Amino acid sequence: MDRPPRPFDDVAECVEAILGRVGPQVTVALPLGIGKPHALTNELYRRARRDPAIRLTIFTALSLSTPRPRGELERRFLKPLVERVFGDFLPLDYVADLHAGCVPPNVQIVEFFLDPGAFLDSTHAQRHYVSSNYTHVARDLAERGVNVIGQLIAKRAVAGASEYSLGSNPDVTLDLLSGLEGARRAGRDVVVVGQVSRQMPFMFGPAAVPAETFDFVIDHPRWESDLYSPPNPRLTTAEFSIGLHAARLVRDGGTLQLGIGGIGDAIVYALQLRHQQNGEFREIHRLLRSPQRFAGTPAEIGGDAPFEKGLYACTEMFVEGFLELYRSGILRRRVYDEPHIQSLLAAGALDETIDGRFLRALSTTGLSSPLTADQFSALQRVGVFRSEVRYADGHVIGVDGRAIAARLDDARCTEMMLASCTGRRLRGGRLLHAGFFLGSRAFYAALRDLPETERRDFCMCGVGFTNQLEGEDRALRIAQRTHGRFINTGMMATLLGAVVSDGLADGRVVSGVGGQYNFVAMAHALPGARSIIAVRSTREHRGEVSSNILWNYGHTTIPRHLRDLVVTEYGVADLRGLSDQEVVAAMLNIADSRFQDALLREARAAGKIPRDYRIPDRHRGNTPRALEQQFALSRARGLFSDFPFGTDLTREEIVLSGALEALARRSGTLRGRIAAAVAAVASGRVPARFEPYLERLGLGEPTDRQQRMWRRLIARELRERLRD
Repeated sequence: MDRPPRPFDDVAECVEAILGRVGPQVTVALPLGIGKPHALTNELYRRARRDPAIRLTIFTALSLSTPRPRGELERRFLKPLVERVFGDFLPLDYVADLHAGCVPPNVQIVEFFLDPGAFLDSTHAQRHYVSSNYTHVARDLAERGVNVIGQLIAKRAVAGASEYSLGSNPDVTLDLLSGLEGARRAGRDVVVVGQVSRQMPFMFGPAAVPAETFDFVIDHPRWESDLYSPPNPRLTTAEFSIGLHAARLVRDGGTLQLGIGGIGDAIVYALQLRHQQNGEFREIHRLLRSPQRFAGTPAEIGGDAPFEKGLYACTEMFVEGFLELYRSGILRRRVYDEPHIQSLLAAGALDETIDGRFLRALSTTGLSSPLTADQFSALQRVGVFRSEVRYADGHVIGVDGRAIAARLDDARCTEMMLASCTGRRLRGGRLLHAGFFLGSRAFYAALRDLPETERRDFCMCGVGFTNQLEGEDRALRIAQRTHGRFINTGMMATLLGAVVSDGLADGRVVSGVGGQYNFVAMAHALPGARSIIAVRSTREHRGEVSSNILWNYGHTTIPRHLRDLVVTEYGVADLRGLSDQEVVAAMLNIADSRFQDALLREARAAGKIPRDYRIPDRHRGNTPRALEQQFALSRARGLFSDFPFGTDLTREEIVLSGALEALARRSGTLRGRIAAAVAAVASGRVPARFEPYLERLGLGEPTDRQQRMWRRLIARELRERLRD
């Protein structure tokens, strides 16, 4: 008989029990993102800091922390915002030590995906980073001798019994538990610890695990803290434009994958616009001159009409935007885990209504006649047969007690089944399969508040399912993921179609490969699927603008032989199957025009494009100013606001965040700092209407020369944003 987990109400006692089981060599696996048990992790780490005899290795990813200010002005802005938005979020001690460069020598922090950009200057994080596809992580962890698995979990009571869910993060945990079964049978002691969080939504599907999954469970309110909940980002014009171009590549009745961040949010907004305000969607594309500049490609790949069939999501990350798509009636295509039915649905041979046509179509899929007991059970799970109907000796026993031969190829039998054995519609379909989620407080609350019947539509499972086609159920995955559109973000792209998403040319890691390569490879393997990489055409650093479209770069995440669709704010480059010359021409068309000539010269010098090639005139106006003008009319009608899905920032904070960002750009160089200071001094008296903003930064009554200068600098930026 399986044993229930041993309960703990104190993390120190739990750590003692862990050390008693596995000894001083502790190799712990923690989920990425919000699935980490912070209280348990901190106690383990503190024990190792105090006791050098303990050798602690932590394998994890995406160790998140609250925003770190880059100066006093940012600190004044962030401190009250962080206290309000992040609440009592418990920081991870090892993250602070990574930033401070003081991780003790008996501890290794090993991550396969870093908080983007946060650890560029952390020697420990950079040296111990493991570059691995998300789907390979469980295998790699099992081979590295993991002996502790820690997880933040959800708990509920049903009929007096405790039930548990991996909540936000079944992603690697499920595959790791499966991979360690052999090691545990062979005698390796692996301790699985769950830390209960009442804030963690209880998710279903494979995420709902038996109680005996856990050896120890920490369950006491004093160890709970707020989940990490970043505020929604401000969306830029460039991101909105990328979203609009990407939205035309999505096929109705298809499958969608999205990543986190501003571009993902902009794509969701554009899909909503396409579905709910289709006239406005077409009009903004007319202003962007999309039909003329990129004739054919989007229409052939996706479309611009509202969604009649709807979309299904198969995604590594359940971003908040998918809930928006669900509320908008776009995320509504259900998939089923019965392969015969799913293949017919994918082919359009039937719908979810169970009638004579449905059973006739089902009889053509190779099912036995009569059905076997296993086939009957599989069909019953998805609602073809009512729950109270039984199977016996090749017969279906109806609600009236009649035994009917379980033959779907016999019209008389199916007629009798429809009268007393079958359901009316399929049930148990899924709108989304995902490996993990991360979002705002409102997102977590919305998931918790969803009725269980709706929450079951969002299936949390392992990345071994979401991120690849390989598996015993490969045919089912292919049937479910029809017209897959896998949309990811890159930092840079080359003129030959390679994509840079995770690291720099000097070897430093910005984030990680994660599942991006998985989805790109799957798009090439899956019939009818496409990989879409979104890249902002430029970036700005210390007041200098540079191109994100480059001739070449010293690091690659997605190699050029897997090039497919690349989207910038200036359009779509369809690279699949093209020659190098054609790829170069297509990439030049979506580059910022300030850099097109230099890029063309490099391509000519390499012999990849003819000396007399000229970029078409219709692609010569790719500038931020032109883009802003193209959005002006739509913005005047109330579209494309900075925070279309709301924000935790106050009105003053929204204005101040823009002012601080602009000041940082102006002050990126010595010349810029001098110019900003001169302009601030010459700007005159500070208007009274600026006082609430200045008081928010503690500059209402400056006490020294530095504060008086800050006050004038901020006031100058406010003049740009608060014009009457």
